[in-house]
Amino acid sequence: MSELRADRGTCIGAGMCVMTDSAVFDQDGDGIVVLLEEDPEVDEKVRAAVDACPSGALSISED
Repeated sequence: MSELRADRGTCIGAGMCVMTDSAVFDQDGDGIVVLLEEDPEVDEKVRAAVDACPSGALSISED
């Protein structure tokens, strides 16, 4: 099982995640990543968003 993690303290607000998969990611008023689902399915779009994150704030834990 894969788990998506978002480190809001590392996020720089680039918005690449939202542009890649706006069904899973959003940004708060300061531009910091927000997960729209508590435990989203880790699919190709989510993996692409993790890869596109310039700060490394997004990660996937593989169990």
